[in-house]
Amino acid sequence: MKKVVIVGAGLGGLATGITLVKAGFHVTIFEKNDHVGGKMMPVQLDDYQFDFGPNTITMPTVFERVFEEAGERLEDYLELIKLEHHTNNHFMDGSFFAMTTNHDDMVKQFQQLDPHAQVSYSDYLEDVKFLYETAEKHFFYRTFSSWTDYTNLSLLKALLQVRPFETMDQFHRRYFENENIRHAFNRYATYIGSSPYVSPATFALIGHLEMTDGVYYVKGGNTNIAKAFAQVFEKLGGSLHTNCEVETLIVKDKRINGVELKGKEKVDADIVVVNGDLLKAYPMLVKEEDRPRFSNQKIQSYEPSISAYVIMAGTKERHENLIHHQVYFSGNYEQEFHELFVKKQLPSDPTIYICNSSYTDRDISPGDNLFILVNAPAVTPGQQIDEEGYKEVIYTKLKSFGIDVSSKLAVEKVVTPSEIERKFGSYRGALYGISSNRKIDSFLRPSNVAKDVDHLYFVGGTTHPGGGSPMVTISGLNVGHLLIDRYR
Repeated sequence: MKKVVIVGAGLGGLATGITLVKAGFHVTIFEKNDHVGGKMMPVQLDDYQFDFGPNTITMPTVFERVFEEAGERLEDYLELIKLEHHTNNHFMDGSFFAMTTNHDDMVKQFQQLDPHAQVSYSDYLEDVKFLYETAEKHFFYRTFSSWTDYTNLSLLKALLQVRPFETMDQFHRRYFENENIRHAFNRYATYIGSSPYVSPATFALIGHLEMTDGVYYVKGGNTNIAKAFAQVFEKLGGSLHTNCEVETLIVKDKRINGVELKGKEKVDADIVVVNGDLLKAYPMLVKEEDRPRFSNQKIQSYEPSISAYVIMAGTKERHENLIHHQVYFSGNYEQEFHELFVKKQLPSDPTIYICNSSYTDRDISPGDNLFILVNAPAVTPGQQIDEEGYKEVIYTKLKSFGIDVSSKLAVEKVVTPSEIERKFGSYRGALYGISSNRKIDSFLRPSNVAKDVDHLYFVGGTTHPGGGSPMVTISGLNVGHLLIDRYR
């Protein structure tokens, strides 16, 4: 029986662990934090419960597949609630646009706001469905371990079909003439930590998930997905250790021999899977001399995704205008991304996202549990954030939209990009690993298979197929099946 050590109990690591232990491997997971799920972290502030992330759940069939791998049923562990009317979008000119899976409601809004979209919306839904189905069939459920994996003719044909040379903004201009509505759909680029003005139109496929398949919430908090994965993993016989940090991977003659824990205890392993931000974890765990094809210089050549400035605010009263998801847009959305990626500074006029999950799930907080997020640049060494000053920028802007948070506070916690970097081992605090602003980083992400060290594998948002909870879970399933094929 092969001994597998997984470094990190994020969704990807847990999915790999479940797949392998069910197949008969001896699997041990070490997690440095006191919770499982990585950035899918529960936060409790007095009586107020928050999900640090993710706040939006799509692709529930991916999570169902993990349970099916284990011979279990998702519904025995989790209650998924579909949010038909899921996001309210507010703009500086006073206009408002609600995103919903109800087609008739969308068309009625377009009739007032964007007559062109009223006609083109059905075409939009068909096109994003095609993008999604093509990506799912040809890209999601496969690993890329060498350049030869990219030379498959059907794969190359599919690549050309998913609009790699068109930006997301250019794609959306075809369907939406109203600039504000276009901003609402362009915001999908931030789901992969990138800019809609440079990232490929391929990722407009997110529109199919949100506008057709639907947006979901897990009763009791989205972090229950990770808790349920961990429960299933241990039920199958896997060994899970939290508050246990791996300091070094033991490499001998270009081959994995095991891991060394903090405190110097050594654990033998035939195979090691690293579930973490590859740009941060790999150089921390393996000496540069043992990874010549993934040198420190190569790591620095990647552009990290955006980070986040987060306020978790519990209010004494509930605000009648706050639903589960809402966005308050910048007056100049394109300028915001210029500030994030070119000037590498916090937006002077930020777009503000608020998740109020207690709107749907009243049991988790006595008042609103507002998860307030503003896009932030990746951490630049030496750069300081005026935490209190920027918090006031956010609260002042919300007041201009009629949302008074500061005067109704019961509890509050701020999380900056630097704290995200420290807590989650994220390279420069990036939320989604590598950005997709460059074509090569969109479609040729770092491999799930180490090129310099035998029997070393990677899962998570930095590797294929990318960032976001469903994608990192798929990466875990992919690597699990790859290891079964290779070693069982």
